[in-house]
Amino acid sequence: MAISKMLAGIAQYISDISAAIMRIFSPTDDAYPNIGVQPFTGSPYKKRTADAW
Repeated sequence: MAISKMLAGIAQYISDISAAIMRIFSPTDDAYPNIGVQPFTGSPYKKRTADAW
């Protein structure tokens, strides 16, 4: 009885480890859009106007 519980525990441990390894080394499933580099459309920082207030 104790041997069967030990074998079941070992089998569970090995299946958990293999699932984790498969998750780490599998391709990503992120659905982020490929947008690339975005151009700067703001205004440059002006130090003298920021110090006035």
